[in-house]
Amino acid sequence: MDEPVTVALELSLRVAGLATAVDLVLGVALGWLLARRRFPGRDVLDTVCTLPMVLPPTVLGYYLLVLLGSRGWLGGWLQEVFGMHLIFTWQGAVVAAAVVAFPLVFKPARAAFEAVDGHLEQAARVLGVSEWGIFWRVTLPLAWRGILAGLLLAFARALGEFGATLMVAGSIPGKTQTLSIAVYEAVQAGQDDVANRLVVLISVVCVVVLLSAGRLAPGRLARQE
Repeated sequence: MDEPVTVALELSLRVAGLATAVDLVLGVALGWLLARRRFPGRDVLDTVCTLPMVLPPTVLGYYLLVLLGSRGWLGGWLQEVFGMHLIFTWQGAVVAAAVVAFPLVFKPARAAFEAVDGHLEQAARVLGVSEWGIFWRVTLPLAWRGILAGLLLAFARALGEFGATLMVAGSIPGKTQTLSIAVYEAVQAGQDDVANRLVVLISVVCVVVLLSAGRLAPGRLARQE
């Protein structure tokens, strides 16, 4: 495998892995919150969490530029307090991938938590188990397959993210050029052989991830049982 392809693959796996880890924490927390709690603004929060699924990636990238740029309130604060710049960095690519892939963790996590029988949680409360203990010992073990399937889908989506990543992180070879961006650059440069290798590589990884997610889907498990 050529060095540029290897570098792009390693960067893509790092970005997708970290983005999925971020989505795991936030997606599971918000999925549980919306599945188990009723509060004012709940529908608005659900809409905001789902919005990246329907907005064009370039629009998300623009929002992130406004938010994380040196003139944005979050980007300006990070730069002033921590000296951190996210625009045109691989860390910015992680943020872009995490935002785009977030609904693929949040929606399955919420559905998985809603599918857990509330009587089991109530029985644990009667036995004196704390809310934290109920989550780890009852709710999460019953919902983990749906959550894991969502994580695999989110990883595949983050691995192939293009639009928002290009706007936020740019295309800097060896620094921010992920596999999908490398495909675009190869096509633009007329390097069809490089583009073919990259496309096959991405396709194989995504097929493996989708097959794994399909085997973990709750509906399939129910049919097998």
